[in-house]
Amino acid sequence: MDPRPAAQALTPADAPGPDRWGLALGVSAYLLWGFLPLYFPLLEPSAPIEVVAHRIVWSLLFCAVALLVTRGGRTFAAAVRDLRTLVTLATAAVLVATNWLVFVHGVLSGHTVDAALGYYINPLVTVALAVLVLGERMRRAQWVALGIGALAVGVITVGLGRLPWVALALAGTFGLYGLIKNRVGRTVPAVTSLAVETAVLTPVALVYLLWLGSVGLGTFAQHGTPHALALAGTGVITAVPLLLFGAAARRLPLSVIGLLQYAAPTMQFLVGVLVFREEMPALRWWGFGLVWLALVILTTDGLRTGRLERIARRTTPAT
Repeated sequence: MDPRPAAQALTPADAPGPDRWGLALGVSAYLLWGFLPLYFPLLEPSAPIEVVAHRIVWSLLFCAVALLVTRGGRTFAAAVRDLRTLVTLATAAVLVATNWLVFVHGVLSGHTVDAALGYYINPLVTVALAVLVLGERMRRAQWVALGIGALAVGVITVGLGRLPWVALALAGTFGLYGLIKNRVGRTVPAVTSLAVETAVLTPVALVYLLWLGSVGLGTFAQHGTPHALALAGTGVITAVPLLLFGAAARRLPLSVIGLLQYAAPTMQFLVGVLVFREEMPALRWWGFGLVWLALVILTTDGLRTGRLERIARRTTPAT
């Protein structure tokens, strides 16, 4: 999903107008992310941690090919040589791996709707992080949206009789991941960044997979060629949407990208309710309704603020 904080994505800056090709690329990226929960049941009986380990290893191989095709070896080497960038991306790698693990566990344990909730409330978490970490001042509408979002989590907790920990963990890890990626996003291309992150994680993932194989618990070679190919395909389903998004982001205004980010959790929500038949008691519906209301307020405020900023820039004489 979109690794940039939603506060940025919902406050458009000067950018070229949207084109149809860019919109098609963006929609494709978010639809692939939205339908991702349908892929993971195909990987059973692999456990979530084994799925994530394969996702890391095969993503690195895919990124290596992409770097060769795009001649991105120099940017990769530069990122690895810069200690500050390497440490920053290593921290991002731990966060995204945790996010992947929680997401896969959520889907395979019947909590796809909670996973969708996590990505719905991620923009609200991002706004809170901008205040707590970056010291930004929130506008009144953002405070209202954040309050409604907190109320929504409370309503859902009462309705379920437990905290929606899958949603909170996904929103928290992805919010922090987006915050870190925003710090390096202007200097490190998306494919290079993912390549560095997976390169940092791959040694641990390989050791784990080799251990699984040595004790007879690995599933890669135990359930036929289709299963092995499906595990290898996790690298493709990880990298392809990111590449599509990267191409779309260069062609679309941030306002459009900000609106598109809600497509993925919407599709995940529909998959959870309509395909996996997860329960939706009344209080859960009320909670999601509050989340959607908070997002409408946040999006409307972001678009309005961005429009006013553009008008101010046009009317301010150059010095």
